[in-house]
Amino acid sequence: MNTPPSHLIPSRSAKRATFDAGSIYSILDEALFCTMSFAMDNRPFSIPTSFVRYEDKIYIHGSVGSHFIREIEKGIPVCITVMLTDALVIAKSAFSFSVNYRSVVIFAKAEKIENPEEKLSAFEWLTDKITPGGWDYLRPATPSETKKTTVLAFSLAEASAKIRTGMPKDEEEDLELPIWSGIIPLETKRLTPIPDESSLKITLPTHLSGTNS
Repeated sequence: MNTPPSHLIPSRSAKRATFDAGSIYSILDEALFCTMSFAMDNRPFSIPTSFVRYEDKIYIHGSVGSHFIREIEKGIPVCITVMLTDALVIAKSAFSFSVNYRSVVIFAKAEKIENPEEKLSAFEWLTDKITPGGWDYLRPATPSETKKTTVLAFSLAEASAKIRTGMPKDEEEDLELPIWSGIIPLETKRLTPIPDESSLKITLPTHLSGTNS
């Protein structure tokens, strides 16, 4: 994307924006969930959902009976957002507080995936993103399950990332104040899996044993 559309350029802190595909992809690959925003009947809607990126598209899926899915599969414009929070930025003044984050905004329209093999591939990509190596361990999806599920793809042609890193940006006159400032790192991690009643006597599979690392 040589000259990004004006709606992709932030109105504030534009220097934090990037249109580099590598930066966008890395954020999307780390995030497990996105928010799909769209307008219907002159009302705004914003739905969180899981997703996966494969090459230059992201994919979501849902029941063929889902009102949300049936609406956006028509090709109406959607805005897709993702945000990863890395730290709270604590300044000497509350007005200078901030957050270290990595975010992506995508403007796109849904492409409905009809081919059964492509749909299965999307299921595999998403499953292995949530639990790496899990697809081959699980019971195979049935044709009925595949038929009952809609898969939608969204191009990343109109995507941008915005990133904030570093320490607080205090006012010059505040720097000598005896008030602590800095960052509080935040971390999201997978903890030890907890089995349900039907799995109490089943050995934890290898692909799940490292989720607390």
